[in-house]
Amino acid sequence: MNQQDHSEPGHTHENDAARDIADVPAIEVINTVAVHLLSAAAVKCGLADDPDSQLDLDEARKLINALAGLITASAPDLGDQHARALRDGLRSVQLAFREASTIPDAPGLGAGEKWTGAVN
Repeated sequence: MNQQDHSEPGHTHENDAARDIADVPAIEVINTVAVHLLSAAAVKCGLADDPDSQLDLDEARKLINALAGLITASAPDLGDQHARALRDGLRSVQLAFREASTIPDAPGLGAGEKWTGAVN
């Protein structure tokens, strides 16, 4: 039997998680986090099944800001293919945010635009 004995002293599920995450390349972690932020932002912008109950532009702005910062900071390491796809997704939620806003932000002051520049 080649399985690790999970009853050994000091063994925790956190140790398993740390070992698992250690095997994942940084690019994959960044992409996974970006996709989660992108999905959550899309829902908060009202792009999901029930926009009336899920629309929350304050939350969407926070998620889009985090996503824009992550993509901008990591783009040189991601490579063109990954960065382009993430930028396209980011631009889509930025435009959805702008469309859902009843009081539009000035150009360059919208969600994530501190990092991306004005989106139109």
